[in-house]
Amino acid sequence: MSLKNEMESSALPCPHRRGPAREKDRPFDLKDNERSLPVRFWIYQKERFPLQQYLPIVAAFTFSASGYSIMSGGRAGLIGWWVMAAGIATSFGLFFLLRLFDEFKDAEDDAKYRPYRAVPRGLVSFGELRALILGVIAFMVAANACIAPALLAPLALSIGYLLLMWREFFVPAWLRRHPVVYMLSHMMVMPLIDFYASGLDWIVGGFRLPTGMFLFLALTFTNGCIIEIGRKIRIPEDEEPGVETYSALWGGFRAVAIWLVLLTITWALSIGCCHARGFLAKGAMWLTPSFLLSAVPAVAFLFGRRTGRGIEAASGIWTIAMYVFVGMVPHLCGWGAR
Repeated sequence: MSLKNEMESSALPCPHRRGPAREKDRPFDLKDNERSLPVRFWIYQKERFPLQQYLPIVAAFTFSASGYSIMSGGRAGLIGWWVMAAGIATSFGLFFLLRLFDEFKDAEDDAKYRPYRAVPRGLVSFGELRALILGVIAFMVAANACIAPALLAPLALSIGYLLLMWREFFVPAWLRRHPVVYMLSHMMVMPLIDFYASGLDWIVGGFRLPTGMFLFLALTFTNGCIIEIGRKIRIPEDEEPGVETYSALWGGFRAVAIWLVLLTITWALSIGCCHARGFLAKGAMWLTPSFLLSAVPAVAFLFGRRTGRGIEAASGIWTIAMYVFVGMVPHLCGWGAR
């Protein structure tokens, strides 16, 4: 399995995500394959895209983007709960599509290297996943058509980009030879989903895209790179056959150093977002300790404590803190009011 095989499913981190070895050792019952479709789908989401883990992150992600858009436009007030609920559900649906498309892309490698996963062991079939994909897309289209038909444009843009990722932009062999380009091209989906989420403010409200959002979208892009690299750093004894990691590609020390540089750049962008909206001191008061805490596992790795799991967890902790203290809390507390 190459870097591409898990890239799409890494768009969202979870600080408590199970590592590869734990996933492999997780018990399962083949009798579950005979259960009803709703029960099997429920087991599938628990294993492959746990609702209780990802929904809070997606909610913070969506609220942060729309809140920062409101502040960037010099406005105040909250988005209607029905609009926000539909926006969170749509953002969640888009990230869930990443996972579902990933199942098809990984089919051959999962059958060979990970027969314990839900699809190879027969819990759900590809036909059932296709139906689920169509159902998720239909729900998102219907929800956005009801709250604001104009949101269908950024939604279509995001879905279209996901489909291009699924097909590896029709140059799969070239991308496999250039893993960094592969990562950068796939992380573009993060600002695209953020662009949709910001539209819950300016598109629904009939405003122009605030120019301040471009800095926020750049922040989202670099943070996506942190997530992707952070979850693919392992010590030699944790490397798995058929799984290409950044630590194997670049070497552990170099991979961690690159991750730490990207974390620093992302922290600087987050501080820039706070400064642009007029709450530099308050934002830095929360973001800087979060940055320093998240950097600890990487610094420890560079100075001899060889473990990759702390870096993956730090990626998740930083992501949550960044979205909460750049867009969510400042909007709710009126920090960015002008």
